[in-house]
Amino acid sequence: MSSSALLGIGTRAMFANYAALQATGNNIANANTEGYSRQQVVLETAKGQFTGAGFFGKGVNVASVTRSYNSFLTTQASATKATAAGDAARAEQLKQVEAVFGTGKSGVGYSAGALLNAFVDVANQPADSSARQVVIARAKELADKFAAAGDQLQSLQTGITQDIKSSVDTVNNLAQQVGKLNEQIQALNGTGQPPNDLLDKRDNLISQISGYIGVTTIKADNGSVGVFVGGGQALVLGANANKLTTVADTYDPSKVQLGISVGSGLSSMIPQEALSDGSISGMLRFQNDDLVDARNLLGQMAAAISGAVNQQQSLGLDMGRPAGPGSPLYSVGAPRSLPAASNAGDAAFGVTLTDTTQVQASDYELQFDGTNYSLTRLSDNTAAVGSPFSAAQMAAGVTVDGMTIQMTAGTSVAGDRTLLQPVGNAAKDMRAVLSDPNGIAAASPVTATFTATNKGTATLGSLAAVSTSLDRTLTANVSFTSDTGDYSWELLDSTGAQVSTGTGTWTAGSPIALNGFELNLNGVPKSGDTLSVKPTTSTEANNGNALAFVGIGTKNIVGGSTAANGSVTPGRTITDAYASALSDIGVRVQSAQTAASISDSAAAQAESARANKAGVNLDEEAAKLIQYQQSYQAAAKMLQVAQQVFDTLLQTAAG
Repeated sequence: MSSSALLGIGTRAMFANYAALQATGNNIANANTEGYSRQQVVLETAKGQFTGAGFFGKGVNVASVTRSYNSFLTTQASATKATAAGDAARAEQLKQVEAVFGTGKSGVGYSAGALLNAFVDVANQPADSSARQVVIARAKELADKFAAAGDQLQSLQTGITQDIKSSVDTVNNLAQQVGKLNEQIQALNGTGQPPNDLLDKRDNLISQISGYIGVTTIKADNGSVGVFVGGGQALVLGANANKLTTVADTYDPSKVQLGISVGSGLSSMIPQEALSDGSISGMLRFQNDDLVDARNLLGQMAAAISGAVNQQQSLGLDMGRPAGPGSPLYSVGAPRSLPAASNAGDAAFGVTLTDTTQVQASDYELQFDGTNYSLTRLSDNTAAVGSPFSAAQMAAGVTVDGMTIQMTAGTSVAGDRTLLQPVGNAAKDMRAVLSDPNGIAAASPVTATFTATNKGTATLGSLAAVSTSLDRTLTANVSFTSDTGDYSWELLDSTGAQVSTGTGTWTAGSPIALNGFELNLNGVPKSGDTLSVKPTTSTEANNGNALAFVGIGTKNIVGGSTAANGSVTPGRTITDAYASALSDIGVRVQSAQTAASISDSAAAQAESARANKAGVNLDEEAAKLIQYQQSYQAAAKMLQVAQQVFDTLLQTAAG
């Protein structure tokens, strides 16, 4: 054992402790660096030297510099971050939708009520031009609110499209950086030592990508990491990075879907259900589900209120010279039929709203299997009543959910699909088209008179046309034949000739329905009492149709349905329908915010667990700094002792 051995041990000790000091100093310097993992020097005992007296140690060697890293915790942190980002993105967008559905005086429901209430003044004074002008103003106000809400939803769609495109560009940039790092790490793989800083940077980039789109990673033997999205699509493979793309929606070019370009440059669409979290996934879910539902809820109400008002307007008489049936107060956006871009056939389909009280807040998908057409209501993914339909039925036109669908041109090929949007644009393009106050059809086309000698207490409750089949040239005479409501009736033409006759029984609360009108009575008629319903001659004094307008507010005009067995489920009033829409949006917002809060908490816990393993504790590093400093000083003392021993040996040998 020589003094040189002691010098070697001291030198190795100094180098090892200096290396430890350097690593500790680097940890302290990067304590606040995002994605940095704590590094530590791995020491190993140097191979001992054999002597006759046994093996003598030769000190310490620096084996490697490693980083504190746990694959499970890193993957968990990345996955929970993706979930939190997706939930947060959807919740943020839903809050904007909630703002579209205003409450109180700013809401559509309030304006609809204000319009119908304005008809009360017209009913009180049918010829009053100022009362009629208020109706025109309220009608325009309601249309403007529907249109503004529709435009806001369209603006949200435009914003979502831009946000998705921007996020895709960011992901592609990050993916290219991961590919370059894979290349660098692969080149250093043969050194046998881990390039810690490069590994940290790659992990941090993958974590950033997961904030936009959920990823899975697979480590290769050469040190590179494969990054996969959308259920197995390769985003990064070795040094090669494929590109995410935005592709036009199969049906609607105003919407975008996510695709990926692999090798040849052609983009294939990634189905929404294959995406696992991330802000892009959250925005796509909002675009494809929440925004569509909100647009349809708004469109359903716009179609229902405009349909009810226009229908009632057509049943009355205006103050024109001569008086005529009222022209429409509103127009709404037309239904749309959007063929899939992949269709091989050229069939075109028309959609017409035939009963706005039964129109549903939904889009529909029409699919041809080579023989029949299946129609699916997308709001609940159920087959429409009567589906599937034959080609002959589609050519003739089928009526379902308040709309008529008809193939108007071309032919279909098996596999062809078409998206039908009956009310998607109804609100956005809603307009008040009547500007002349005299055009308001406040008068009923018929007027009732009761014989002065009647013995009963029956008086006029209300009289209004309920069908466009009403013949204004006919006079209806009703004669009660008993005290229990039995009556006979006859219809006479303008010459007094009898057109038809019949009998019926009146019951309290039920109208007498003849010739397309309904007559409600107050009081009770007696046997022998008579009344006549004649064409209206003075529209200025008649308020029958104005009263019917007021009654629209209490009618179930929104969202009724007819089952396959013919049973009818009544809809809701416009006020109840708007309250239901507010509730639906509110529940979605609350659920999304709750999900975002839970997933954010889970992501914070996962990141905390990862950071506890990989992060830098300054107190711990400060203690190590002192420890390694003392070890370094001790090693230096060892060298000093070795030098003194060596000098003594030289002096002894020289003496």
